Amino acid sequence: MPDRGNRVKMIRTISLATVVGASLVLSASTFPQEGNISRLLATVDHVVYATPDLNQTIESVDRLLGVHPVNGGQHLGRGTRNALVALGPTSYLEIIGPDPEQPRPAAPRPFGIDALPRPRIAGWAAKTADVAAVVRSAAANGIALGAPTPGSRRRPDGVELSWEYTDPRVVLGGGVVPFFINWGHSPHPALTAAPGASLEGLRAEHPQPADIQRILNNLKIDLPVTQGTEPALIATITGRRGRVELR
Repeated sequence: MPDRGNRVKMIRTISLATVVGASLVLSASTFPQEGNISRLLATVDHVVYATPDLNQTIESVDRLLGVHPVNGGQHLGRGTRNALVALGPTSYLEIIGPDPEQPRPAAPRPFGIDALPRPRIAGWAAKTADVAAVVRSAAANGIALGAPTPGSRRRPDGVELSWEYTDPRVVLGGGVVPFFINWGHSPHPALTAAPGASLEGLRAEHPQPADIQRILNNLKIDLPVTQGTEPALIATITGRRGRVELR
């Protein structure tokens, strides 16, 4: 069974309307239409599961999904490292936490890691072939995504990955609004992530859902947003042990 602290809801694979050990009631209106789901999932590059303790969360995800996340590598200078589970051929779950082999960075670690009391989905990345074009288009609609920013990390096998993205430190909607990423000529991380899971859906909650939905619509993102007490992303994932919701 998953750790209570992980805020995970197990869902029986025979019915999405049945949630074990939770008071959540899922209705047909909770989920977007099938066409919207397909468009959304095609947009998702990765879902960010931030944690204060990477090793502990790797074991929790292993127990939950029946898939052991593989070591992704270090983000040198940022004080973090990650572990990955493939959610499809070009999408993955990134588990990211403090790297004990690096000194504490001068700037705060991304995704609010330094202040996290427990693991949570802290954000997500949407695919784009042109980060600068997305930034310009968003700015024309009054949405500030931050300047295109380069990033890199070295895989355990020595392969250097590099990418360009909108700065994830610019957080909109409490992480519900995605940042955008282009891997350029680097091999996509899903290719070497642990197989055995798939992303079935992604949705969000927010105290001002209509405001956030307008931003997402301007960005041409089909993420459904419903009323919630605080910003939250909820990923529906099927693993080797069935279907789960991860928050």
